[in-house]
Amino acid sequence: MARGALHESFLMSAAGTEILIIFLLLLGNGVFAMTEMAVVSARKTRLKQLADEGDLRAAAALALASEPNRFLSTVQVGITLVGVLAGAFGGATLAGEIAAKLRHFPVLQPHASSLSVATVVIGITYFSLIIGELVPKRLALGNPEAIARLMAGPMNAISRLASPVIWFLGVSTDIVLKALGVRAPGPQAMSNEEIQVMMEEGMKAGVFHDTEPRMVESVLALDHLPVSEIMTPRTKIIFLNNEDSHEAVWHKIVVSGHSAFPVFESSRDNVVGMVTVKAIYANLAAGARATLADLLTTPLIVPATQSVTQLLDAFKSCGRHVALVANEFGDLVGLITLVDVLEAIVGEIESPAERLKPVAKRRDDGTWLVDGALEVERLADLLPDLPVPGDDDRTCQTVAGLALARFGRVPAEGESFTWAGHRFEIIDMDRHRIDKLLIERLPATA
Repeated sequence: MARGALHESFLMSAAGTEILIIFLLLLGNGVFAMTEMAVVSARKTRLKQLADEGDLRAAAALALASEPNRFLSTVQVGITLVGVLAGAFGGATLAGEIAAKLRHFPVLQPHASSLSVATVVIGITYFSLIIGELVPKRLALGNPEAIARLMAGPMNAISRLASPVIWFLGVSTDIVLKALGVRAPGPQAMSNEEIQVMMEEGMKAGVFHDTEPRMVESVLALDHLPVSEIMTPRTKIIFLNNEDSHEAVWHKIVVSGHSAFPVFESSRDNVVGMVTVKAIYANLAAGARATLADLLTTPLIVPATQSVTQLLDAFKSCGRHVALVANEFGDLVGLITLVDVLEAIVGEIESPAERLKPVAKRRDDGTWLVDGALEVERLADLLPDLPVPGDDDRTCQTVAGLALARFGRVPAEGESFTWAGHRFEIIDMDRHRIDKLLIERLPATA
């Protein structure tokens, strides 16, 4: 009796030891799976940044990621070896012990061997998926860089120990790929779409400001954006005549509000140079009254089809901030500055003069609050059903002039008139000048 109890105790201790060994093997499988997922998912840019800062573990992880053939072979050898050992312990010993237990039940005795093998297979498969795959990979995805740095050293050591096997597996893999006509993939560059997705994810995580993804998208588009899309067209360029008097030149400069001007002789097709306000003002401050010809610089001329990225390279190489744009026939078609490039990235930047321009604001109730100095053309754009006279028949240029024409006198605040289904009310007067008006569309019955 004592001998049977001792034998049963020995079997239980042996089974416990085998279960512990299988559990440890599954943990080893999880370590390999976790390391594989971490190294594959880790951001190479982050690892390179840490390696440049002197992090040796990050450098080791980066080396693993840069040699996928060696690394994946090491992982596969480890996982395969763990699987074989787990199967051996489970099938050869643990299944036999479970079968011996099941034979104590007469009903199960004929099927004891089959049931024991099925129990071992199902149990090992379940814990292999949970402990050896799913949980480790979820952990790796949560913090891939940290886990890759942690496991890079041990993985390199295992790789060195198993180098003959890994070499043989690598050669065998290359032979099979060549036989199938498959080339080994080279390093893949990150696309613009992937960068934009990363920026949007960073914005949602609070890493980037709300405007940064849009700015990055604009910067990436500069390589495909031609200069002609953002230049100031020729019709809006302020030219200076080389023969104009100093007073005439200075008047054009003050009125335009620009900082750089093309200078021509005889006709605007004959541009002889560029002049900047800085150069003119520097001479004035020094008490020297130089002519335009003395201040001219050779203009930078770029083709209209050139990309904005190439334009920036040209600006950097010559130290200029302004360039003239020419078409394929050599005709001047526009002017572009570094500010135009900046606006292409961050959006239009209003100058102080533009901020002071008359505005029209639509209120929540549908009425319009407009400045008296608003141009009649802009009012016609806002309210297309108004019968605004054409340029030839128009006697006023602003909404205030239009109101004065309807009143026939200088109105007072609160007065109003009706015209073309709209009610115009004087909201604010600046002495004798109409400053603000409220425009309301009247119901159809009125």
